[in-house]
Amino acid sequence: MWWEQNLRCPVCGSAMQKENHTLACGGARRHTFDFAAQGYVNLAGPRAAGGGDDAALIAARRTFLSAGHYAPFAARVVAILGQHLPLGATVLDAGCGEGYYTGLIAESGYKTLGLDLSKRGIRAAASAAKGKGLDALFLVAGIFDMPIADASLDAVVSLFAPIDEREILRVLKPGGLLLTAAAGREHLWALKCVLYDTPRENEPRADLPAAMTLLDTVHLTFDMALPAPDLQSLFAMTPYYYRTSREGLAALQALDSLTVGAAMDIAVYRK
Repeated sequence: MWWEQNLRCPVCGSAMQKENHTLACGGARRHTFDFAAQGYVNLAGPRAAGGGDDAALIAARRTFLSAGHYAPFAARVVAILGQHLPLGATVLDAGCGEGYYTGLIAESGYKTLGLDLSKRGIRAAASAAKGKGLDALFLVAGIFDMPIADASLDAVVSLFAPIDEREILRVLKPGGLLLTAAAGREHLWALKCVLYDTPRENEPRADLPAAMTLLDTVHLTFDMALPAPDLQSLFAMTPYYYRTSREGLAALQALDSLTVGAAMDIAVYRK
């Protein structure tokens, strides 16, 4: 399999290969990891059983994203990759969640891996990819100690996930790319105005790379006309879900619809 060269054993760091329904390393202890029925592999061990995003968040995100509300953003991400990478390049979606963007990247002609600590998210991602016949591999693993071989990837995509620059530099080939995306200052402002008396703009993220070369930045904005069910799904997939008062929640639930502006900051870096 093409992705065998991209993996390393999470226990001993040795190279790995597929043997029937198992991933096995070439180390002295020969650690093995079974493929799940959906086609993913858990390389994080028992600690991932309840880690990462919970089932409710994953369901909300799948509902909202499958409705196409973030399609302009997804299309821009794929287009930017196309400007910098040839088709067939190997791309890792680090912190891929339920795999919405990972699947689109794979459909666009890239060799694609998706990685997330949420077993529930990876199960959903692998199931969706399998249903579409996509040649993508999904792994349950953390982004701060990835079971990815040194200097083996053409690109890493990090969409609204934390960035560990040291780990990303380790897994990228020389000249490899990092594409990041974060919420812009005014992202979901209309939703915030419903939930809070004194909404605040988003702060710029503090974990952007310091040792990589910035190639490009894009500030993408678009409006989303959301009926109440989709508005509730959006709310459930944001941190506001855990930070909203009863009064703010009641105000949101009273709405039949709301037009919400999206604002995403995208950046591309080279190792």
